[in-house]
Amino acid sequence: MSSGTSSTTSTSDGIVSNVQNFVSENKKLVIGVTALAVATALAVVVYTTTNTPASDLEHGEEKQSSKKKKSKSSKNKKNSPKTLPLDPNGPILEEVTKDEAPTSPPNLTDSEIKGLSVQERSKRAAALKTKGNSAYQQRQFSKAALLYTQAIEMAVTPEAVFYANRAACYVNFSPPQYERVVADCDEALRLDRTYIKALNRRATALEALGRLEEAVRDFVATSFLEGMSNQATAEAVDRTLRKLSEDKAVETLAGREPRLPADSLIAAYFSSYRPRPLPVLPEEPTTADKQLLLAAEALQAKDYRHAMVLVNESLVPLGPGQGLSSPVLEAEALTLSGSFKYLIQDPIGAKEQFSRALELNPQSIHTWLKMANIHLDQSNLDESMKCFEKALEYNPKDPDIYYHRGQIYFVMNEFVKAAEDYATSTELDKSFVFSHIQLAVAHYKSGGIQKSMVEFRRIMKEFPQHSEPPNYYGEILLDQERYQDAIEKFEKAIELEKNKPPPMNVLPLVNKSLALFQWKKDGTAAEQFCLEALKMDPLCEAAFATLGQIYLAQQQFDKALDKFKELTTISANAPQLSLTYYHIYSTEAQVQFLKSYPSHAPRFA
Repeated sequence: MSSGTSSTTSTSDGIVSNVQNFVSENKKLVIGVTALAVATALAVVVYTTTNTPASDLEHGEEKQSSKKKKSKSSKNKKNSPKTLPLDPNGPILEEVTKDEAPTSPPNLTDSEIKGLSVQERSKRAAALKTKGNSAYQQRQFSKAALLYTQAIEMAVTPEAVFYANRAACYVNFSPPQYERVVADCDEALRLDRTYIKALNRRATALEALGRLEEAVRDFVATSFLEGMSNQATAEAVDRTLRKLSEDKAVETLAGREPRLPADSLIAAYFSSYRPRPLPVLPEEPTTADKQLLLAAEALQAKDYRHAMVLVNESLVPLGPGQGLSSPVLEAEALTLSGSFKYLIQDPIGAKEQFSRALELNPQSIHTWLKMANIHLDQSNLDESMKCFEKALEYNPKDPDIYYHRGQIYFVMNEFVKAAEDYATSTELDKSFVFSHIQLAVAHYKSGGIQKSMVEFRRIMKEFPQHSEPPNYYGEILLDQERYQDAIEKFEKAIELEKNKPPPMNVLPLVNKSLALFQWKKDGTAAEQFCLEALKMDPLCEAAFATLGQIYLAQQQFDKALDKFKELTTISANAPQLSLTYYHIYSTEAQVQFLKSYPSHAPRFA
């Protein structure tokens, strides 16, 4: 769901972004563990890169200068074959015409080759390779491939470069022969495990064949062997990881039964709206009316699953005259039912319910705001804003309208506009704690740090029984690396939560875990707080994500993978699920690299 719908924009997203902002903000890459990662309490390799793509062939593939190419091109323009744009991994692609049939010295028989001395065979193999390189430079790829084949047959012990260069030819065939590229690179790497060009070429072919998990493995290995200094490889790792992870997330969600997320996320969603009064029933309520009232009471008691069952039952009358007795009550039921559909990741069903509710009761501000959120999730900002305009027509004094419009401005990074709407919402209703909190956060985001701090201290005094102010104040302090102060605020929030009736909001526990790890690198204590959070809320995605990162930072790869894989079984949010798979595949690729190249293990210690 959109972060704009949580009780504050930093609710559950705040914790997750603290441990995953390397993906969303810095566009850096997750693939390993280094001292840099440990220092930032994120168990990932983040690498900056330089634009230094490798040449495609060994000995003889140097590209001609642009000046020379231009001169030659203009000179032979009429006879030049049609070419395609430069391939970042090789020379120009072209169609091989019939009159370009490869020419080479007559082949020797096997017995004749075996009759040559080792020195002579090596000399002839090297000569054939040189001719192959020359043909390749002239973009005669079939001829070059044949010459490399002859070099392989001539050599007593074929060199890895022979196979790698022939693979480069297959890449440039039209159409490319990717299966043959993979086969030749397999041979090259059997002869030389650290042959970077063969690894990169095989990765490119595997990506083209849709074998993304294998491609990720090879691109990651290439990056590590290059010392993580090649921008093109870094982009390839990220590209294949993203595609693989997104595809897997879609596949996972398609095969999963709809279900509600963790209680903490449900609570964040409903608490982002001001409390609604219980529905008023007629003197002689129908069975459906009574079920709607029970659903509303269950919602107030945070018995979310029971509330969902009851409200859905109220929309299916048991018999004639037993349905909801008025359009207003039916609209109320449809809005609540649509909210649960939204929470189980059924935005289409939610939109249908909200639309029906607005037909029955177009003055329902609550429904207009939820419809605005649906449009926002579908990247339709204009329609979302129209919903707010419609709501303002019916009631320009409703504080929720300004609060939720402020949330949209916030996620668009328009913090000044967001602060204006939060301030209006607060003026209209000073009792809603989240308007105050989000106003303080908006001040912080727009650079008013001291103003934000003053606001948070005021909010904590005005709402002494609410855990949210100290929790979010702690996040602000953590962002400033004021670890001890942040932990004190998280502990206050935990104390307040434990004194409230269940279910407990466990996010302060997860925040404390993260703060301890960032401050003291105390993995044991950090782990215990996350485990405590999961004991109270077994579906808390933030706890799973944080635990996985902590284990990665300690190079406990098996434990990290276990937590990430558990997270994939509960996460119902497509972007979050995709990011979790990103962690899994990148970690697995790193583990495979360390197994394949154990001599490189000290670099990760």
